[in-house]
Amino acid sequence: MSSSFDHPGTLTSEEAARHVDDHGAVRPGEIAIGVVIGRASEYFDFFVFGIAAVLVFPSVFFPFEDKLTGILYAFTIFPLAFVARPLGTTIFMAVQRGWDRSTKLTAALFLLGTATAGMAFLPGYATLGGWSIGLLAFFRFLQGVALGGSWDGLPSLLALNAPIEKRGWYAMIGQTGAPIGFVIASSLFLYLYTHLAGEDFTDWGWRYPFFVAFAINVVALFARLRLVATEEYTRMLEERELEPIGTLELLQGQGYNLFLGAFAALASYALFHLVTVFPLSWISLGTEQSISQVLSVQVVGGLIGIACTIISGSIADRVGRRNTLGSLAVLIGIFSLFAPWLLGGGRVAQDAFILVGFALLGLSYGQAAGTVTSNFQPHFRYTGAALTTDMAWLIGAAFAPLVALGLSSRFGLVAVSVYLLSGVACTLIALRVNRALESR
Repeated sequence: MSSSFDHPGTLTSEEAARHVDDHGAVRPGEIAIGVVIGRASEYFDFFVFGIAAVLVFPSVFFPFEDKLTGILYAFTIFPLAFVARPLGTTIFMAVQRGWDRSTKLTAALFLLGTATAGMAFLPGYATLGGWSIGLLAFFRFLQGVALGGSWDGLPSLLALNAPIEKRGWYAMIGQTGAPIGFVIASSLFLYLYTHLAGEDFTDWGWRYPFFVAFAINVVALFARLRLVATEEYTRMLEERELEPIGTLELLQGQGYNLFLGAFAALASYALFHLVTVFPLSWISLGTEQSISQVLSVQVVGGLIGIACTIISGSIADRVGRRNTLGSLAVLIGIFSLFAPWLLGGGRVAQDAFILVGFALLGLSYGQAAGTVTSNFQPHFRYTGAALTTDMAWLIGAAFAPLVALGLSSRFGLVAVSVYLLSGVACTLIALRVNRALESR
């Protein structure tokens, strides 16, 4: 039996091609550009916060604690955005039902940019005391609400309009946005960190990326509205039954797919912040590498991640997305066994952890979107894809930096191995359950 992970939807390749031709005003290439721009802008905002949580927030918002505790406190605020994402998806789906898709997207991206820029203007603990921490948490929560509301259905529409033999390739396109956003954020912080005096960077330099995030969101908004506001796009969504149904209706109708899809990609999401945010925090706490060296390696790692995300499309089209996810989960599990030795070693070993980790991340994360859209019936796909992504980030990635750093500082880097292995186990079990459900 063919796998729904490998062949979501019901169109043949000839029907898909004919369907695309019927809507020539909105071609897959244009949808792909909108997807990449949208995802890159959103994750740029998130990675700006993650990097600042290590480099800046301990001294600006938690100066009363030592560096380790300050980073842990910042990592406590970090997950709030992921906790808020499902709420944002639910709220803004209601907005779309009451108004329209353009209104929802405009409001969500304006909120995302405003929350991010609000952090840039936020005075530190020395000025506002505890209020500064509270406002930082509030803005972080708003980021999550906004990101949940920014779902536009473009990735689902792109996947559904892809020929069957190219489903893996089209699935990876939207996934490239996350490593692109990380590379831009890391490069900007690297430039500022290396070109500003320490006091200038801590005082005002770190705020600049948050201002940039607002500008990027404006550009992304117009790029996406150019598609979302068209009659052709609306007609394509309606024909595919991609409707903003309520969360309760989804849970009652196909709620099991929501959790199955989230857990099927858990190995990839667990790895995500353990090769982006966590290494920066661990290495900055006293190893031989400087911050600029780590950021430089992570920029290279991000580029490797982009390349491997693209490669994942070709691999998945050859062997299937479920086989790709399962195989990469096993490789991530093997990689996790070496994590303590690599991160606890010298500069070469730590760099190897980052670079190899990004390669595995790109290959696995590139097909994580396939677990989002494949199992849902058309009526549930629009909301289901958004909420499955929300749950995968929440369960797999939201608390990764906090848990990994907190446990590693107390029990050693074996905690990283345990965390990754738990994600691998969840992925393999979910894929096995999916296969069992199909065989009924």
